[in-house]
Amino acid sequence: FWAKICPEFMSDAVTWDGSGQGKGWKQRLAGLRRVGILELELLRFGYGKMRGEQALEDCEGYMADSQTKEALFTILQDLRPEDHFNIIGFSNRIKVWQQDRLVPVTPNNIRDAKKYIHNMSPTGGTNINSALQTGAKLLNDYIAQNNIDARSVSLIIFLTDGRPTVGETQSSKILSNTKDAIRDKFCLFTIGIGNDVDYKLLERMALENCGMILPCTVLSDGLFYDEIGTPLLSDIRIDYSEDNVEQVTQNFFPNYFNGSEIIIAGKLINRTSDSLHVEVTASNSKKYILLKTDVAIDLPSTNDIRAVPGLEDGRGDQNYIERAWSYLTIKELLNSRLKSNDDQEKEYLTEKAKSMALAYNFVTPFTYLKMKEAGLHSEPPHEELISPSTDGIGEKLQSLQGHKAPPGIRRHQDKQRIKISKTSADGDPHFVIDFPSSKFSVCFNIDGEPGDILRLVSDHKESGVTVNGQLIGAPAPPNGHKKHRTYFNTITILSNKPERSYLEITPTRIILDDGERLILSCDRNAVVRSSSLEVSISANSNITVTIRDTISFVILIHRYKKPAPYQKNHLGFYISNSKGLSSDSHGLLGQFLSHEVKLLRESLNINQQQVGQNQTEALQPNLTNTLKVKGRLVPVVWKQRRIYNGQQQVDCWFAKNNADKLIDGSYKDYLASHPFDTGTSPGTINSL
Repeated sequence: FWAKICPEFMSDAVTWDGSGQGKGWKQRLAGLRRVGILELELLRFGYGKMRGEQALEDCEGYMADSQTKEALFTILQDLRPEDHFNIIGFSNRIKVWQQDRLVPVTPNNIRDAKKYIHNMSPTGGTNINSALQTGAKLLNDYIAQNNIDARSVSLIIFLTDGRPTVGETQSSKILSNTKDAIRDKFCLFTIGIGNDVDYKLLERMALENCGMILPCTVLSDGLFYDEIGTPLLSDIRIDYSEDNVEQVTQNFFPNYFNGSEIIIAGKLINRTSDSLHVEVTASNSKKYILLKTDVAIDLPSTNDIRAVPGLEDGRGDQNYIERAWSYLTIKELLNSRLKSNDDQEKEYLTEKAKSMALAYNFVTPFTYLKMKEAGLHSEPPHEELISPSTDGIGEKLQSLQGHKAPPGIRRHQDKQRIKISKTSADGDPHFVIDFPSSKFSVCFNIDGEPGDILRLVSDHKESGVTVNGQLIGAPAPPNGHKKHRTYFNTITILSNKPERSYLEITPTRIILDDGERLILSCDRNAVVRSSSLEVSISANSNITVTIRDTISFVILIHRYKKPAPYQKNHLGFYISNSKGLSSDSHGLLGQFLSHEVKLLRESLNINQQQVGQNQTEALQPNLTNTLKVKGRLVPVVWKQRRIYNGQQQVDCWFAKNNADKLIDGSYKDYLASHPFDTGTSPGTINSL
């Protein structure tokens, strides 16, 4: 009945009032009253001698119910395939769509949910307390029983068109009960629809449970689920060095949603510093992230926006950034006041907000009062007159579902010395294999072609790890014996256990893809950690990749400020920890990680006398020597190599001719077909 009557009622109101389409339906009804035709219209729509207020109330109830259903349809439409959900209706009793469970997002479940919502009808009364208790228990039980990822984001979206009238109706009890039920494990977002709503209660519930109150306008403009439908990060914290910054506004945010923004303001203490150190920690469904950077501080003239419009008291030269800081601070003071139950604390927060608002020319309920005090002597406003904030996010420091940043994230990791072995592939490219138990190193070159992709570590079948390196070409130096030089321009790492992660590293950027693509710049410090993989960036220096805490690789970044034609920005690959690699590991470097080689002196070759572990120092460089590798005899000569960006010199036994006889097969057997080729297809090097 109302689906037909209300729209026609409102349309006719516009026609008779002549006020056009620009007014809301309540104003249209008011227009009907003004022209004295309301009773005629009510009679036409079957109300008889009913008063206009009854029609207004009925129509408002219908429209609020319709808006709520449209909002739920919007949410259902925007749910993602990996989400789980349920629907709880509440009036004078509680109705749960799917008892004691959350259901996955499937076409059938979405269809059934829409049917359920369509058939819902209000039956009088509003039991807000029981509805929230039921929803919190349902979500808590699901989290406890399903072993979901601790870093996933769970939330309750609470929509109501009324104030509490059934069950517990005291606001303070509802707030306390809700907080006890949620227990800081997820966030609560609230939306009020219509005039008969306790907006102060909705705002406090949201603020005290790390959510926010959303305006009902987001229902009609299609932005409802855009606000909270795509959580990207949780537990975001931005820290600055204490000796540089003070009076920082809110710097912890429980959630960051797609399309939202984070704004932090503070006061610089050290005005002589030319940079500001910033650290950002956060997590998403699969990764922990730590980003570090030094931000250049602009000169005062570039960051001082003068002549703020609307200031007519001689203070128009106030710094705009400082006013932004004061605005955020005032908003936080008002939110803290709203959440406080202590009268003395409320008075302190009120005075502080009032003083700051007057100093920076902001209008709030308290500064409005101040301007009228002289003439009207108004009484202080009652608490319920505070307008609800539509964008305030709770300040409470909490971890969604209780997760903590893992011990692996070290806030001062950049100060620690990186420990890596000599086993590496760096330069043109020069390979070094370190044999600690034999106390000597072996080295060789691979003269590949630009574009070649070399298998460095192949252990896909056992540990699930594959490392490949792609070559880039450069002209040979003048008077050199080579036709060209080659360097590693890209290192790719595939980790397939327990879940698949792809990592592509170049001298300028890192791409991590484990189902979600993340791009990081090499010129900023950062740490990203998932359940089995950690990537740590030391800006413009190196990248450390740790897999399951038992495998570690270090990639050095070689960048030239003014490169010669034969110099190219490139990478060096070093193995730091190989404990997690299997004894069947292969590749140009991997095949030597679990095998020892023996060094023989050819001058004593008649007796096959083995050189002792402590006698390599006595070997003369002009002697021809031999390595014994898997039964193969490999002639080697004494040579010196520089590694670690040329900072350390390595004495090694050099195998010529692209490591002929030293490696299994020839170097062409180590060519990969694409950057993430695991070498597990028939005929690859793993069959050697």
